[in-house]
Amino acid sequence: MMIRHSRARIVLMAATMLASPIALSPVLTRPAHAIIVFDPSNHAQNMLTAARSLEQITHQIASLQNEAQMLINQARNLASLPYSALQQIQQNVQRTQQLLNQAQNIAFNVQQIDQAFRDQYGSVSMSATDQQLITDARSRWQNTVGGLQDAMRVQAGVVGNIDTNRTQMSTLLTQSQGATGALQAAQAGNQILALQSQQLSDLVAVISANGRASALTGAERAAAAEQGREQRRRFLTPGSGYTPGNAQMFSSGN
Repeated sequence: MMIRHSRARIVLMAATMLASPIALSPVLTRPAHAIIVFDPSNHAQNMLTAARSLEQITHQIASLQNEAQMLINQARNLASLPYSALQQIQQNVQRTQQLLNQAQNIAFNVQQIDQAFRDQYGSVSMSATDQQLITDARSRWQNTVGGLQDAMRVQAGVVGNIDTNRTQMSTLLTQSQGATGALQAAQAGNQILALQSQQLSDLVAVISANGRASALTGAERAAAAEQGREQRRRFLTPGSGYTPGNAQMFSSGN
């Protein structure tokens, strides 16, 4: 019995000695807030959120770029054309108008035309003297010649505008093709239309001047025919006949 108690005591002492260092040694543990725990689902959610934020920022940048480009395009569309042919076009029109205003004898005026036809191209007065008939015929001839000269002057002025119009047309087409915006293109197109209107005005002026000259020629012929009938009537009307008189061919000298 003594031997068994001794062995049990020895075993208990050995166990106590082996356990004592563990119990007496300091406990080395990490604080709870310093423990790193990796959550795969939370990490994936954070990555998805970051990707969506980046996509929104990209869309905002693209939207700002589009707005900037739109403002640039609006600025281009509002830019005015740096070239104007209006002054030259107006000068050409004024030059042609001046030639028309310089019409000789009978102007392009309704009242003057009516007055001239009543006085010079109407029915020949049977009471007019022969000298008056000659004077009226000469006046009508002068009107006709003046009308022809006026027509040729207008034609020369319009032909003189051709070279200027060609230069202006070339410049305006270049400006139209190089337009940076809608406003510049529209202004160039409007100036081209104005130039074409000026050319049409020149054409109308030439037609009017030629028509005036032709009308004066026809009116002169009609008046001449009327005057010829009156002169023939006077020639055939019986009169006193030939009355002889004294004629002296050479002066008498002493």
